[in-house]
Amino acid sequence: MLNTIEILIRLGLAILIGFVVGFERERHHRPAGIKTHILVCMGATVISLIQIEMIQDVIEQVTKNPELANVLKTDYGRLAAQVISGIGFLGAGTIMRTKGSIKGLTTAATLWLVACVGIGIGMGYYKISIIATILTMIILTLLRLFQKSVQEKKGLKVLEVQLVNKKEAMEEINEYFQKEKIIIRNIEFLFDREEFVYSDIPLTHCRYTLTMPRTIQLQNVINYLSMSGNVIEISENVD
Repeated sequence: MLNTIEILIRLGLAILIGFVVGFERERHHRPAGIKTHILVCMGATVISLIQIEMIQDVIEQVTKNPELANVLKTDYGRLAAQVISGIGFLGAGTIMRTKGSIKGLTTAATLWLVACVGIGIGMGYYKISIIATILTMIILTLLRLFQKSVQEKKGLKVLEVQLVNKKEAMEEINEYFQKEKIIIRNIEFLFDREEFVYSDIPLTHCRYTLTMPRTIQLQNVINYLSMSGNVIEISENVD
């Protein structure tokens, strides 16, 4: 049987890995953040620990009573397989389809991956789990830098805007963009920020992906829009 210290080490490592991956997702305002990733990784680890305890219990009982060998059976991977299947439903909840684009696939993938890592931790495969986590963080970072480079070559800019009087503010922003021939490629609403209020008025946080004419400086756009009474804060997204 696993001792208490070993159990605490495995659960602690699961919390750490869930935090690291979840922090990367939360930093970029994704639907599943630190808490979700920690709970998924911990849950998968707990399932693996239970599986190990069940196997050890069966071995112990068969050792004491050999006649039970043909009666007591356990599948080493069954519970883990159910975790991997079940996590798909949670991952699906992070995927959103808006205006022809799909968001949240990367977050769904990281949830699935931390579940796999959690299973590995619970079963004691520390090396595999840690290497997989390191590679995951490298991939997420490098791909984000690559995407940013591609966007810059295409003239794409991303603005994050916090505003009040949502309808009026967005109409004002859209009119300005049309006048300056700035093309809106995508508008993403960050729902986790809409809980905040400004002077008892709901505050909306959204992210604009724009194609800018070469003759217009982004800072001039920011300066102009920041003068609007409906725009509380506006800045370039540099993540």
